[in-house]
Amino acid sequence: MFIDSHCHFDFDVFNDQRDELMARCLDRGILGFLVPATTFMSWKRLEVLIERYPQWRAAYGLHPYFLKEASLKQVDFLGEQCEAQRVVAVGEIGLDYWPGAVDINVQMDFFKGQLSVAKSLRLPVIVHARKSYDLVLKCLREVGFKEGGVVHAFNGSLEQAKRFLDLGFVLGIGGTVTYPRANKARRVLSALEGSAFILETDSPDMPLNGFQGQNNTPLSIPLIAHCVATIREEDIEQITMQTYANLLRVFPKWNEDLL
Repeated sequence: MFIDSHCHFDFDVFNDQRDELMARCLDRGILGFLVPATTFMSWKRLEVLIERYPQWRAAYGLHPYFLKEASLKQVDFLGEQCEAQRVVAVGEIGLDYWPGAVDINVQMDFFKGQLSVAKSLRLPVIVHARKSYDLVLKCLREVGFKEGGVVHAFNGSLEQAKRFLDLGFVLGIGGTVTYPRANKARRVLSALEGSAFILETDSPDMPLNGFQGQNNTPLSIPLIAHCVATIREEDIEQITMQTYANLLRVFPKWNEDLL
């Protein structure tokens, strides 16, 4: 069984093919999907889709790159929204230094506010951290956040990885490691304990090597798993079993009714 621990299956790009893709995924043993919201306006839409697809699990949050139209007042509604069915985490939240993002101090206000909501609800978080790992770690310490979660699309150093692992996080591993030039990411992946990571696609983004320019989909998860197995010199069965166990550990509300 494969699980895509981070895919934006609710995005409009999938509207005309969502049912077909779901059928193909289930046929190929991809049986679970964690779909994190990105904006306040997307919360209700995701809630409706979650009811339609029992294999989905939801996380609600305000993505740091899409805060231009956001208001801190929206954070006040986050706790209520997280009581919706099959909510397993708060996310996608974090800090993003990519050009075009809002001021980092504004991002920190949103991030800390959402961390506090997750802390009060004892929910893990899905962290988006682009060029901001050390600052994210600082915010986690300042809020006193100890519920863990996943660092999405991790691409940091082994030392940074260990600091997140010490706080109860796992690392999201996706298409980056399929690129032969991703030497650092592959070295870190090889050095990690088996309990340290889970698999994700970030669909429709982060296409795999050989699929550049195409929309990514959860159908990529088996390819990522095989690549991870090759890099770590392990069996694919070992990778799928270990990452599923890691997922259940870090998202205790996931439950096992996907089987």
